[in-house]
Amino acid sequence: MRLRKRRSQGDTRRLCFVTDVHGSERCFRKFLNTAKFYDAQYLVLGGDITGKSLVPIERDRSGWSASFNEHEYREMPEAEMHDVAQRIRDAGQYPIMGDHDELLELFSPERRDETFRTAVVDGIRRWMEIADERLAGTDVQCYVTPGNDDYWEIDEPLKAAERVQFVEGTRVRLDDRHEMITTGYSNITPWHSPRELPEPELSERIKAMFAGVEDPEHLIAVLHPPPYGTELDQAPLIDGEFKVLTEGVAPKIGPVGSTAVRDFILESQPLLSLHGHVHESQGAQQLGRTLCLNPGSEYSAGSLSCAIVTLSDGRPEFQFTTG
Repeated sequence: MRLRKRRSQGDTRRLCFVTDVHGSERCFRKFLNTAKFYDAQYLVLGGDITGKSLVPIERDRSGWSASFNEHEYREMPEAEMHDVAQRIRDAGQYPIMGDHDELLELFSPERRDETFRTAVVDGIRRWMEIADERLAGTDVQCYVTPGNDDYWEIDEPLKAAERVQFVEGTRVRLDDRHEMITTGYSNITPWHSPRELPEPELSERIKAMFAGVEDPEHLIAVLHPPPYGTELDQAPLIDGEFKVLTEGVAPKIGPVGSTAVRDFILESQPLLSLHGHVHESQGAQQLGRTLCLNPGSEYSAGSLSCAIVTLSDGRPEFQFTTG
């Protein structure tokens, strides 16, 4: 459902928060489109923005071939190959093109990690080019931070973008009233992803940003992990071998969020806190005066989950959208 425009109220602004798109170019393009569709002045992409897998597309004398989404593509001409490559990107994966020997080398045990990292960085450069083109000539402010799953190598192309602001670990001012602090770091997970910190260190990182805040009462805190023990951090629990724990035949559900994030919210009471990390736990909850939101993620279906927040003189209003 499209929201009614409220721009005529001079001090009213709208923010679109999206997270955990995990490489889905379809979701990223939709994210950029929310500025026009919802009359949003601020776009915030809150972490875990890169994909997780590669898909080889092989060239031979008969054309191109690939296996993707349980479908076999054979003897594709160039145009069809590019269509399939785009479907792969839209699904959050990275197409790798080459002949048989090239692919064997790129996917060898010695080269596979390098191949993946290169594809991830090239994917982010591609996204930043799309963002610079789509947002050119507008007054939309676009803010992006990597998440715990994202490699360090993507920071450089994010910082190089003209229309996207890299906001990891920083405080920025949105308008005369609202400031924003942002981090995509998470508490420790079973997967040992690149940007994880023990709770005490995560707490210090958040406090360091907060130290520069001028007006905590109107602060927006974009903190990738949700506060521990809330409606926003419930997920299937796993054991040391990454197997889902069960209660009877059902998965065992429990909290996986951050105590550091929860303590910060309860102590500092920002106006609004925005979270992701736990895809299946879309929700809204008050912690004291703070409105906490997790829009969730359905990136694997190419569906964009958003929290659309209206900022004005009073309390923020929000709506979750999916599409």
